[in-house]
Amino acid sequence: MDARDSTNSSATIYDDEVFKMACDQFSVIADYLNIDEGDREWATYPKRAVAVTLPVHMDDGSTKAFQGYRVQHHIALGPTKGGTRFALSLSMGETAALAMWMSWKCALAQLPYGGAKGGVAVDPTKLSRNELEAVSRRYMQEMIPFVGPHTDIMGPDMGTNEQIMAWFMDTYSVYMGYAVNEIVTGKPVAIGGTEGRREATGRGVVYLIERAMSMLKLNPEKCTAIVQGFGNVGSVAALSLAYKSGVKVTGISDHTAAIYNPKGIDVKAAEQHVFKKGNLRAFAQDDHVDPKEFLTLPCDILIPAAVDRVITGKNAGQLKCRILAEAANGPTTPEADRILEKRWDEIFVIPDILCNAGGVIVSYFEWVQGLQAFLWTESEVTDKLFRILEHSFAQVIRRAKEHKISHRTAAMATGVERVIKAKQVRGLFP
Repeated sequence: MDARDSTNSSATIYDDEVFKMACDQFSVIADYLNIDEGDREWATYPKRAVAVTLPVHMDDGSTKAFQGYRVQHHIALGPTKGGTRFALSLSMGETAALAMWMSWKCALAQLPYGGAKGGVAVDPTKLSRNELEAVSRRYMQEMIPFVGPHTDIMGPDMGTNEQIMAWFMDTYSVYMGYAVNEIVTGKPVAIGGTEGRREATGRGVVYLIERAMSMLKLNPEKCTAIVQGFGNVGSVAALSLAYKSGVKVTGISDHTAAIYNPKGIDVKAAEQHVFKKGNLRAFAQDDHVDPKEFLTLPCDILIPAAVDRVITGKNAGQLKCRILAEAANGPTTPEADRILEKRWDEIFVIPDILCNAGGVIVSYFEWVQGLQAFLWTESEVTDKLFRILEHSFAQVIRRAKEHKISHRTAAMATGVERVIKAKQVRGLFP
């Protein structure tokens, strides 16, 4: 179904709760900015959405077909950019929502990108290395007509990593006949990756938390933090808070366990445990708590760094944090937002499109380095990252104060304005 017909039908290719949530968020911003009704569909629905079938020979001799997606939201500001997610629950609608959020995120950071997202509906932990490589290479092979260094640049996301990006790059390069390392970001340094890219999102989260603590006059050494999600972003954020900022990390969790200890958790020990065992299931078992209550435990800093829609209308009123740092994409529902807006003097929200922008910012640096065959050191990359985050943070806080609006509205409005203006200036191609 064509995207322009989708608003007139109850069922579309984007029919998904996550996409509906993203559209609801956009509607709030569109009303605030007085965006013309005729421009709203144009700004919401993706330019292109691709679904592919990936037949793969499995280790047991069977052939299994996996479903793959790629959504490119808009190209008004430049090529599209976005991660590639390997998750069993992935759908076209969720992919489109993530692409839309990426558009506002890139525009807020003033990156020359439109948003994109893609992935495969698969549980990567259930695949052997050979099977994972086969799925990865087949996915990129199917995407070759739709991606390119000046069209759509892939990166890692949930369920993917540097190795998968290397397979993507190699598959594309073999097809082209020469090395094209700028087709993906988040790849190993040995083949053109950037120092500090893996840690970029977590580092950015902590930088913004430190800025919020400074604004609120909170002493980091007297603060506690709870981190939901102990993957790449959550673990880097927890380690940085504990051993750089001096914050006591009292809670960590993943999909197997939620751990809480008001006296503090040995985050380095947890990291080593996950490295050896793969998850937190058997770590500090005496401190395991109910995952349903985890987000509402007392802390100064709450970091949802796992999946979307974990802060809802049911638990938003029960949060006991001073700073809510949204390291995940879409962790807070519109219903929860309405509650948090009433608690603006209690909870300082760092919205997701600002809070987790570190990854795409450093991916932009990696892309530029690839195009120009020019390298920066890790310290230079980190310094540039913090400068962009500081500029974005200052813009959001200033707009929120001047217009008496929430931080999320201020952040999204800034991003949406830039995209709408670019679309209007470029105009519709006849």
